[in-house]
Amino acid sequence: MRADAESVLAPGESLSAFVMDAVSRNIDFRKSQQDFVTRGLASAERARASGRYASARSVVTALRKRLDRARRTSG
Repeated sequence: MRADAESVLAPGESLSAFVMDAVSRNIDFRKSQQDFVTRGLASAERARASGRYASARSVVTALRKRLDRARRTSG
C-alpha cells in the first residue's frame, strides 16, 4: 500500500502530508454521515410524534423543482 500511495504523490508532497489529508477528508466525511443520520432520525421521530408524514410524491416533486431552479440559475 505504501508504494501505491507514494506513486500518486504530487511533486513536492510528502507521504505524511498525503496521509494527513486523507485522514482529514475521511473524518469530515464520517462527521457528515453522522450528522445526516442524526437529522434523519430526528425527522422520523418528529413525524411519528406528530403523525404528519410527507408523501414520496410531494418530496420528489419539491426536489425536482429545486433542481430545475438550480439548473436555470447556474447556466
